[in-house]
Amino acid sequence: MSDAQTGDHPTTTPVQDARALLRAARAGTLATSAAGQPFASLITPATAPDGSILMLLSGLSEHTRHLRDEPRCAVMVAGPPAGLNPQTAPRLTVTGLAAHEPDPAMKARWVALHPYAAFYAGFADFQVFRLQPVGGQFIGGVC
Repeated sequence: MSDAQTGDHPTTTPVQDARALLRAARAGTLATSAAGQPFASLITPATAPDGSILMLLSGLSEHTRHLRDEPRCAVMVAGPPAGLNPQTAPRLTVTGLAAHEPDPAMKARWVALHPYAAFYAGFADFQVFRLQPVGGQFIGGVC
């Protein structure tokens, strides 16, 4: 009997759920640091084929200046909450090192996910950065 016939849902692992959440995310929070002072910014992430996080960032932005001085950072993405309480939402924080990603295919991948940004993605001060994960925390939320 298939899952559709029994009404059962396929079982996924927390790793699979975390990857799916990250790939579905269209907005997130980038946490950087400047001289020990934390700083958080809204970003629009995409994922590379290897699961690393791609971010299109302006060289004029504060978070980009932070990353050039200190590449350690974190990105947090969240899904929709199960109810009114936002603490019921699944969420993922990924920590790692961010660096400029020179591969034009990664920029094209980012723009394909965020086509509204195509007009400014070509500006000279915008570059794709790749966050290479070194750790993370996934909270599956409450159903």
